[in-house]
Amino acid sequence: MSDDGDDHENGAHEHGHDHHEHEGDHDHHAHDLEELGIAVLTVSSSRSINEDPSGAAIAELVEEAGHTVVVRELVGDDYDSVQDAVDRFVGREDTDCVVTTGGTGVTPDDVTVEAVEPLFEKELPGFGELFRSLSVEDIGTRVVGTRATAGIADGVPVFCLPGSESAVRLAVDDIVVAEAPHLAGLARREDDGKENDDGEETDEGA
Repeated sequence: MSDDGDDHENGAHEHGHDHHEHEGDHDHHAHDLEELGIAVLTVSSSRSINEDPSGAAIAELVEEAGHTVVVRELVGDDYDSVQDAVDRFVGREDTDCVVTTGGTGVTPDDVTVEAVEPLFEKELPGFGELFRSLSVEDIGTRVVGTRATAGIADGVPVFCLPGSESAVRLAVDDIVVAEAPHLAGLARREDDGKENDDGEETDEGA
């Protein structure tokens, strides 16, 4: 795994972002899942599962938020290995969300984005936009070098984060734990025959 996102470690991010309650949120979040099964994947050719601070940080933060880590693995910087792991994770009955760390930079072996994006039936560009916006506080214009992304694969939200622990903590603490239950609930809604937009008007106006 390259050091994509490691510039985050050069600045101390203060997690002071309030997740405000908005009027009407009780309807907006009607389909939220209260407890998620989270699959964690570290992409690295230089680390081991026992020396993986970023993967450990993901597990720590999601468990503190009341969710469960159902599987945690490490694979090398290899297109097929990354794609196969994420595809396997989203196919598990106990997995409601997948979070990966590593391989989102610009070095030749950064292939996570290329491997995962073909699995998306829907992309979530707002995640990468928001993550980079929040990251400016830590690393300034170097945010252009991270390709953190997210999407829905087989009805499961997948978040692809940089490899540094500080970047992971920022993304999970400020975005993933706040939005994953909502996204997972919406993505798995069955067609009730009443609407085809799955609440898009509500979400877009939130």
